[in-house]
Amino acid sequence: MKKSTLILHIEAKTGKTKEERRENGKKSALERSALLKKSLRFDKAAYNRTLGEGAPRSPLLRNCLAAFLVGGGICLFAEALFRLFLSLALPDKMAGQTVSVILIFLTALLTALGIFDSIGRFAGAGTLVPVTGFANAVVSPAIDTKSEGLVLGVGAKIFTVAGPVLLFGVFSGAVYGLLYYLFLLIF
Repeated sequence: MKKSTLILHIEAKTGKTKEERRENGKKSALERSALLKKSLRFDKAAYNRTLGEGAPRSPLLRNCLAAFLVGGGICLFAEALFRLFLSLALPDKMAGQTVSVILIFLTALLTALGIFDSIGRFAGAGTLVPVTGFANAVVSPAIDTKSEGLVLGVGAKIFTVAGPVLLFGVFSGAVYGLLYYLFLLIF
């Protein structure tokens, strides 16, 4: 078999054949792997030092207070809307549905404008508990992936955050319903 001029040039320059270079590459890869394993050994003291340096204590009281006030404010706003719709002679069920639709619409709008993210950073879990957190979880991935197109971007990734919540919510509801039905049959 005739060798190409490039291979002959490389062999002349390095003084090694292709097989010899490949063997040396394998050895060095194995040596690099052994060094990497040594360097990745868990050192509890070093881990604790790193943890203490990099993670400042979070202001727990401030976070709880912010979550309580913002979450309570959202619920207070929803209750005020509910009472308004009741005073306009809407039936209870229709008033509740209308409030939910308005909260979801306002959350989607504020998320699209980038305002809801700021509120969420300040309030933390306070924005997650009402229906507004779920609306934000659906709208955010849709906005983030709109540049990828309607089908492969928005359509494929709209439920990346809310999908597991829907799945396990429906599943746990079905399990609860089955247990309740069995309870009624037995007692």
